[in-house]
Amino acid sequence: MKKLNLLIVLFLFVNMLHAQDRITGKPFVTRSEVIAQHGMAATSQPLATQVALDILKSGGNAIDAAIAANALLGLVEPTGNGVGGDLFAIIWDAKTQKLYALNSSGWSPKSLTLEYFKENGYKKIPAFGPLPVTVPGTVAGWFAMHDKFGSIPMKKLLKPAIDYARNGFPMTELIAYYMERSGRFLQKFPGFKETYMPNGHTPRKGELFKNPDLANTLEKIAKGGRDAFYKGDIAKTIASFIKEQGGFLSYEDLAEFEAEWVEPVSTNYRGYDVWEIPPNGQGIAALQILNILEQFDIKSMGFGSAEYIHVFTEAKKLVFEDRAKYYADMKFSKVPVKWLISKEYAKQRAKLIDMNRASRKYDAGELEQGNTIYMTVADKDGNMVSLIQSNYRGMGSGMIPTGLGFMLQDRGELYSLEEGHNNVYAPRKRPFHTIIPSFITKDGKPYISYGLMGGAMQPQGHAQIVVNLIDFGMNLQEAGDAPRIRHSGSSQPDYGKMEDQGWLEMESGFSYEVIRDLMRKGHKIKYSLGGYGGYQAIMYDAKNKVYYGASESRKDGQAAGY
Repeated sequence: MKKLNLLIVLFLFVNMLHAQDRITGKPFVTRSEVIAQHGMAATSQPLATQVALDILKSGGNAIDAAIAANALLGLVEPTGNGVGGDLFAIIWDAKTQKLYALNSSGWSPKSLTLEYFKENGYKKIPAFGPLPVTVPGTVAGWFAMHDKFGSIPMKKLLKPAIDYARNGFPMTELIAYYMERSGRFLQKFPGFKETYMPNGHTPRKGELFKNPDLANTLEKIAKGGRDAFYKGDIAKTIASFIKEQGGFLSYEDLAEFEAEWVEPVSTNYRGYDVWEIPPNGQGIAALQILNILEQFDIKSMGFGSAEYIHVFTEAKKLVFEDRAKYYADMKFSKVPVKWLISKEYAKQRAKLIDMNRASRKYDAGELEQGNTIYMTVADKDGNMVSLIQSNYRGMGSGMIPTGLGFMLQDRGELYSLEEGHNNVYAPRKRPFHTIIPSFITKDGKPYISYGLMGGAMQPQGHAQIVVNLIDFGMNLQEAGDAPRIRHSGSSQPDYGKMEDQGWLEMESGFSYEVIRDLMRKGHKIKYSLGGYGGYQAIMYDAKNKVYYGASESRKDGQAAGY
């Protein structure tokens, strides 16, 4: 009888496993792509995706929908973004058949100087408190996008976020986890408990969370426009609060800030043009990595092979040395973008890679003179928006201006305090930035709007997505679900130098044989819990005139269309 029972259990177990097998697609893929004709939204939170679709269905365009969804994300995912942070976007405008890039990253306080940090013994800018706070660029970014491309009133776009903030929403599992972790050290700052711990603890999975202060703030913005945030009571509250906390951000710093439209830059990778925003962000690092990888036959190496992972890691090391030395606000420093993303430079750098051995150290190249959210939306007319927004370090600086319901970013932590460095601190300077949206065109036409959040993981993730799509022939969902690698060390955002080659971190899904081969090449391998980024993407199928959507399996996200 026991033998019979064991056979039954084994039979059920085998059939259960068989039922979980996918009939189509790669074995690691979590679901099939979403396909729709009239519009598509992919965000890191399902409620935000639904808000974007509601705006599209009510007659709004992709830009309108992106603003509405981003406003809601600041409420439902405060661990990654909010009106206290910065925003970057790449927009395909169907009318002009052109890409536009928006840099809405805020600058440093005019009255805070490098001398202040030196006189007070700072070796680096602190991560929390008032000193790393820079002007929040998000609201300026919304209105810059809306003024240029919007089609319905901002009042309508901000209403869903206002309603959810006033009436509440159920907290998701992942955000509840991150909020609890953040609350452990941020609750010491004024306003945190009142805003994010109304019941004595951060909201738990499934609990309704309300933020009436944020609802009031968004209502003021909806009624008073951009100036309500940068020149009205909100700006005065931010400035007075930061001054009380010993900081320097002033009313004038806010009132004089403007978002900036810039020219996106690109490289052609095996026939596809990959677009990024130039520095002060790190987007061109993805282009540099791709240019180096193009010097190798990546397709023949195969996805997940030790050979491919080795080449990718070495390319990343090379590029991040340039990133640490050169990337900065181009109004203050000469950043030779054209040379850095050139094919000639990539060929020179690729020659430094030893196929049999991991490097311990690379130097930056010699130059010729001369936690975050990502979302994307597309509409029936062909407009597409690639948007990324962040407070940095998860929830930000810990600074919650009295009664406003949001936390200010701590992006200023990324300035260098080394005199002569491209990214050295200066008043009214934008810091080196990690958040980067991306876009792919083919023969001058829109193809894929995509991004991958996660600090220094972002350019590594961008490049891995492109390689998965183009070299390894994965579909849009597979490209995001495929296990990722992340190399840490060799010039992290704080610009500290590693004495060795850093760590190669590998997500579950790679075979022990591959790990063993990489260790034999000299790579230091470790497994990390999370930190591999969050991906969303929309692809336009010009032949069938439909959109494909994909959402990150590692997040709470959703891709949906109509």
